[in-house]
Amino acid sequence: MPTATLPTPSDRRGRIWLAGLGLGLLLAGLLFTWVLWRAFERAQETRSWTPVPALMVRSNLMSEHPTPHSPLAHRTEVAYRFLWQGEKRTGTHLQRVDGPSAHQEIIEERLRPFPVGAEVTAWVDPADPTRSVLLHGTRAALYSIWFPLLIAAGGGGILWRALRGPRHLPSNSPEALP
Repeated sequence: MPTATLPTPSDRRGRIWLAGLGLGLLLAGLLFTWVLWRAFERAQETRSWTPVPALMVRSNLMSEHPTPHSPLAHRTEVAYRFLWQGEKRTGTHLQRVDGPSAHQEIIEERLRPFPVGAEVTAWVDPADPTRSVLLHGTRAALYSIWFPLLIAAGGGGILWRALRGPRHLPSNSPEALP
């Protein structure tokens, strides 16, 4: 027979704290899942763009100090020409996001396949031909999406358990025995 006991104030505070913890983990896990999914979608988007032949006209490594006392940052500076529906266009993006790096060798490696005069393939957004890239982004975000999903599931379990309340077992149940 289940015993009917009223929760003490400390039990209620503990359940409220656990519910808050569970809700926080659930929301954080869902937020990071969404962030990783959006990163995957952005990386996937350029794969549906139209490939066109292009000619490299500029391929430079640029080094600069973003602020007077910051370390040296290196970035790519590229330009390539292509025809889009009979109109000459120039693209300037290696990838969707061309971020700087503190490591010069990384930028040099990115530029190696794109010397001036090389014939390359550019990927052009058919909806907006001013957007083009030479490299697709990585889809690695999809491979790590399981981790924030695991955190969200754990948070959901904690929240469910806190809201459900304590289980009352019959006094003769093996689980109730000390």
